[in-house]
Amino acid sequence: MRLTNLAFCGLLCTTLAAFGNGPADRKPTDPQAVISASGPAATPLPVEALLTTTRIGGVARSNSGQMLAFTSSASGRLNLWIMRADGAEPRQLIKNDDRQFGARFTHDDQALVYSQDRGGNEYYDIYVVPVAGGEARNLTHTDDVSETVGEFSPDGKMLAIGLKQKTSPATNLAIMEWPSGTIRQLTHESDPKASWSENAWSPEGKFLYATRRVGIDDSDIFRVNVATGQAEKLLEHSGKQQVTIADVAHDGLTLLITSNAKGGYENVAVLPMATRRLRWLTDTQWSADGVSFTPDGASAVYVLNADGRVSTRFINVKTMAESNRGIPEGMNLPAAAPNPFLPDGSMLLSHEDSSHPQELYRLAKDNALTQITHNANETLQHAVLPESQLVVYKSFDDRLISAFVWVPFGLGRDGKAPAVVMPHGGPTGQTTDAFNGRAELLASRGFVVIAPNVRGSTGYGMEFQNANIKDLGGGDLKDETAGVDFLKATGFIDPKRVGIWGGSYGGYMTLMAIGKTPELWSAAVDEYGILNWFTMLQHEDPVLQEYEKTLLGDPVKDRSVYDASSPLKYIRSEKAPLLVLQGDNDIRVPKEEAEQVVSILKAEGRVVDAIYYPEEGHGFVKREHQRDELTRSVAWLQKYLQSAP
Repeated sequence: MRLTNLAFCGLLCTTLAAFGNGPADRKPTDPQAVISASGPAATPLPVEALLTTTRIGGVARSNSGQMLAFTSSASGRLNLWIMRADGAEPRQLIKNDDRQFGARFTHDDQALVYSQDRGGNEYYDIYVVPVAGGEARNLTHTDDVSETVGEFSPDGKMLAIGLKQKTSPATNLAIMEWPSGTIRQLTHESDPKASWSENAWSPEGKFLYATRRVGIDDSDIFRVNVATGQAEKLLEHSGKQQVTIADVAHDGLTLLITSNAKGGYENVAVLPMATRRLRWLTDTQWSADGVSFTPDGASAVYVLNADGRVSTRFINVKTMAESNRGIPEGMNLPAAAPNPFLPDGSMLLSHEDSSHPQELYRLAKDNALTQITHNANETLQHAVLPESQLVVYKSFDDRLISAFVWVPFGLGRDGKAPAVVMPHGGPTGQTTDAFNGRAELLASRGFVVIAPNVRGSTGYGMEFQNANIKDLGGGDLKDETAGVDFLKATGFIDPKRVGIWGGSYGGYMTLMAIGKTPELWSAAVDEYGILNWFTMLQHEDPVLQEYEKTLLGDPVKDRSVYDASSPLKYIRSEKAPLLVLQGDNDIRVPKEEAEQVVSILKAEGRVVDAIYYPEEGHGFVKREHQRDELTRSVAWLQKYLQSAP
């Protein structure tokens, strides 16, 4: 059901019972239960339909509630736009090749501050531009420091920002006095594994509530005095736990918290400042993340990620009564900063599902739901596309792995269809049940697609997330190949026509797969993937260096782990034709990684092609490069997986 001008009410439509209380309640899927639905004759979805479907993000509401600012791809660049809160009169504020994000309205709603990098290099300056339009002004002009926009204080006289030195892995908190632009640093982190992020202001503007993260599995919450910089820890815990602050009540007496203190699974709680004792609002082994209090303070909004399917929930903090306010199923997320509520009590909501792209909606106090954007390309609006199917299968060690599968319409179980595995990035990431344009491009061309959430993924508890530490490309790769075995058992696919297509850690997994399990793959597309963890360590940004050490250990003491986890060790065994795509300015996976892959395989006489995109970083944001990327990738997979042998 598409959401447009509908009214809904009532209690929870989809209960936790549909998913069980967590990952342990999953049961393996019978491969024969995977279906090919009846539908229209296969019509290849045009790449252009995806590219001209506008993607928006980073939505911020004005203080008056009358305007929304957001980053949009409508121009073919990720530029800053503005529109009325009902979606009317969208207009572009910034027109240039660089991307803007994190926009916030000044206190008088007359200007927007935002962050912008250069050529995708992820080193940001802070800019300001009048809402009425005009010349943008760079406020920081720093080549050696990256500054990112946080939230304005309640009186609008201070802007919380993040500061990261180019040579340091740590992000610190700072205050930019407004409108002078003077910056005063609040934290001075010395631990290379730690970074600070601002979560919320206290109502009177005296304190910043913030999270200090250490590595990928530990954090603490603090109240920082903005006058002195003194940081007071708000909770103590033993061992490693993750905790962060979602919101502060209007009276400043209660915090909304997300914590994984319950066995490593994220849950939502309230923290009264008087007692400093958590009172839990949720008890799940899925992933529950706090968002905000409702304007009346009676309820908390949180997001539940149950096996990659994400919903927005409302829970009364006193009675514990819970509802989804009748929002139809799909990928539903609160969609504005500093909180999703407008002055009239309505809430901004983002909705998409596996076969329909994202749109913004407005959920009124009476639960009437109104669509306020219409971003889908006309072709995509009328296209009938296969929906994803959530499956669960056992890996080599009986660990349960969840995956989303797309099957073309009207496919017979005759073992003839080509298949593509899509590993996600991260590795601390997750494929969710969102609109997946790449999967639909392939499914509409006759490919079966599987996107597994292998060990190392988020959303399944901390033990699962840490299960591939010092074993990258080991158990997690076996989880990917077990997904191929599952597809074989469905009867749909030809085992000799299997490919793999991934970016970032997914690109790494692609290289690891074709080198370590060469007999399985007949084609591969690697986008900015890692070949050699040692050269990565030499060239990547310092914050990624620390992340890499968290995953692989000390590069001296654990040298054997780095060697065993690098595709470099196996790549000469590769047989699959390989397409390599890379941005010139990538600070996460530098260009040297792609160049090494291409050089080695060309010397071995293998089938390999490479494209390097100028003025692009980690991921391609310019429309002409996205067009080339998708067109080349699909054509590559078609050539080597669909052409007659």
